[in-house]
Amino acid sequence: MILHVDPEVADIVVPAVIVRRGVTVHAHDPRLDAPLAAAADALRAASGLEEPLAATRAMYKRMGVDPTKTRPSSEALLRRVRKGDPLPRVNGMVDLVNWCSVETQVSFGLYDLGAVEPPVMLRLGRAGEGYDGIRKDRVNVEGRLTLVDARGPFGNPTSDSARTMTTPDTRDVLVVLYVPAVMPRPLAERALALTRERLAAYAGGDEELA
Repeated sequence: MILHVDPEVADIVVPAVIVRRGVTVHAHDPRLDAPLAAAADALRAASGLEEPLAATRAMYKRMGVDPTKTRPSSEALLRRVRKGDPLPRVNGMVDLVNWCSVETQVSFGLYDLGAVEPPVMLRLGRAGEGYDGIRKDRVNVEGRLTLVDARGPFGNPTSDSARTMTTPDTRDVLVVLYVPAVMPRPLAERALALTRERLAAYAGGDEELA
């Protein structure tokens, strides 16, 4: 899977891409119960997230989007946890990616690769573009970072489309880390390594290497 990045956004975001085939998506993965509860407890008192959080906010501001009004998915998860709520549970794959996102403060996209039609490009949304969101009304992506395949837009750093969402029937996944260009490289590399490690441990299957 080659993800093309429009030159217009190349100095805003440097996406990291993982393709994993033959995964198992549990409707609920009990192996994650204890790690997610422990992660939420740790995050309520955690320090050291200011730098990646600021980098992701800066990415939004570069697009002309106020991150306090349209929050990155990573920050929305952190705010939820720090209010005392648990990490949300959707299915094993979504839960796993949310865990990685909230701990690294990188916004993630998770997609059923079987529903994605290459070529795939990351660019700014055009006038009138959008999609039906997951448990949401239409998501407008005009002027915002968005992933686009042959069928149109299907994801962004805030919310993804119903068309490409993962379910227990999903067998191949595309994971995109929307790494801000201003994020220090060690933080980005840690986020990618952590995600690969957890996917291998909990999702099964094999990573497709470029």
